[in-house]
Amino acid sequence: MKVGVCYSRIRKDEKLLLNELRDRGHEVEKIDVRKLTFDVADTHEAFEDLDIVVDRCLATSRSLYVTRFAESYGVPIVNSHETADVCADKAKNSLALEDAGVPTPATKVAFTKETALEAIESFGYPCVIKPVVGSWGRLMAKIDSRDAAEAILEHKATLGHYEHKVFYVQEYVDKPDRDIRVLATDGEPIAGMVRSSDHWITNAAKGATTDVFELDEQARALVARASEAVGGGLLGIDLMEIADPEGGDRYTVHEINHTVEFKALQEAVDIDVPGAVVDWLEAKVASEAAEVTSG
Repeated sequence: MKVGVCYSRIRKDEKLLLNELRDRGHEVEKIDVRKLTFDVADTHEAFEDLDIVVDRCLATSRSLYVTRFAESYGVPIVNSHETADVCADKAKNSLALEDAGVPTPATKVAFTKETALEAIESFGYPCVIKPVVGSWGRLMAKIDSRDAAEAILEHKATLGHYEHKVFYVQEYVDKPDRDIRVLATDGEPIAGMVRSSDHWITNAAKGATTDVFELDEQARALVARASEAVGGGLLGIDLMEIADPEGGDRYTVHEINHTVEFKALQEAVDIDVPGAVVDWLEAKVASEAAEVTSG
């Protein structure tokens, strides 16, 4: 198959994927989106004759536009624009999970410092405030007091970008000193890992240690439901274990990532992660080809 890989920087994750595709004899078209001009009327030549495109754009804005243009050009892309749009925005992400009945932390969104403070105080201390767009645990804060809340809200209100005027506030989940990242394709887990840290933010990008996580039936079912809630695709689904579930759900889904990194997962597990991703891409292209033939 002929695969386009859209990127703005080639990281270890992209190298793993590119090497796997080439090792299997697939033709790969590397598409540096920084060098392209997209026409709303005509398909860009970089997208012609491709069987599928993989969006690996680092910037959220580029990812959202690239996926939309690819779909307009009639080129299959993973992930879809619908999935990218939902996953790129934490508020939309939370709404999709809540609408689907997937357990997720209680969340409120406000647009002024005053209403944001009301939301914070309704949760009590500690609670968490996050940017609606962002990754790697950046600009997240655990708020332990009203003084801290007022200071953080003042800083955010002063920042220039409109996204900082959207205050995304969540309950603080009492969890073990770890969270869980599951890489899944259309809801089917490839592998999972725990990310452990003494810090309340347990992202691998923040220095958390990683180890393999064996999914139980509840985790598998939750991953499938979460994936379906945002439109499916190649996703990183982040779970937290609830310290005292009181007979209810053992896990809560706090985020789904649509341009998911998997280098840390590859190092933590025995499974060939890029190999499993390419297996899925091959099956997806074969399925779409079969539909065209039968149609």
